[in-house]
Amino acid sequence: MKKRLLSLSIAAAVLLSGCGAQQTTGSGSPGAGSGAKTHTLKVANYFATDHPQNVALREKFKPMVEEMSGGTLKVQIFDNSQLGAEKEFYDGVRNGTIEMGIPGLIMQADIPKLAVGEWPFLFKDFAHAKAVFTGPIGEELTEELESKHGVHPLAWSANGFRMFSSNRPISKLDDFKGLRLRMPNIPNYIRLGQLLGANVTPMPISEVFTALEQRVVDGQDNPIATLRASGWYEVQSDVLESRHMFSPNLYIINAKLWNELTPEQRQIIEQAAKASADYEWELMEKSYEADKAFLQEHGIRFTTPDDSFRQAMEAAAQPLYDEIYQTYPWAKEMVEKIKAAAK
Repeated sequence: MKKRLLSLSIAAAVLLSGCGAQQTTGSGSPGAGSGAKTHTLKVANYFATDHPQNVALREKFKPMVEEMSGGTLKVQIFDNSQLGAEKEFYDGVRNGTIEMGIPGLIMQADIPKLAVGEWPFLFKDFAHAKAVFTGPIGEELTEELESKHGVHPLAWSANGFRMFSSNRPISKLDDFKGLRLRMPNIPNYIRLGQLLGANVTPMPISEVFTALEQRVVDGQDNPIATLRASGWYEVQSDVLESRHMFSPNLYIINAKLWNELTPEQRQIIEQAAKASADYEWELMEKSYEADKAFLQEHGIRFTTPDDSFRQAMEAAAQPLYDEIYQTYPWAKEMVEKIKAAAK
């Protein structure tokens, strides 16, 4: 059954890949500007259907765009990696076969400043993270995205504070030793896992459930909203509330398409993206206690690290910062600016 559903999803993605770029001249509307062309915006992401990212897209972004544009802009949401894993749909937005996406920071390999968003133990709380990403620092992080990758940034949203889930308790640093840990295929993630003492296995998020179920890996790191929405709690027993990294997401649109839109259409999309992302920040922050209660009801045990354990994790991660500072002259000043934003 899973194979059949996967085949249908792939077939649908192939069929739709050429549809979104088709344009027909519409009569326009007061909201979209006179003579505006009609565009269908496919929005791809890797989150489960019930994740706050997709709730916000359905409840805010889609209705706002379609209503405010008078029908010249239509939105189709492709969640749960329907149009490919993160790299695939991000590349689709870059080359224009997919109009929009909400990736993580996969682009940081080519744009090093974007890696800042996921440096370990850097953010104090949601308010601190939101102030950084939605303010001048967030603009600075994305300033090269359009020129280097051909995608236009619209709004920062929140994935949340990442924590480790596993099939056994993690209550001290030594418990990471020998732990087969799935992490995204991003150098900073991999290095952090290794410094903590884990055996890191990079893989796309779409493969995580099966890897956990078949004991290919023992654990993974993600915000607990993802643990719940993706059903991984069925194949895990423990969560360490490590809050070791804040993970943001970014609403993006193909730059060529962006420049073809009318000024009114661009304003509508940007306004809707910011409203949707702002709503998603709110949903993510509010959902933590509810997600935790749900997971506990389903047998997940939570471990909150004491001060000594947390300090040990931060100390273990310090060589990563030493390497970053040696590589990027701007990095230390950036860290200081981010920490100052918490005050």
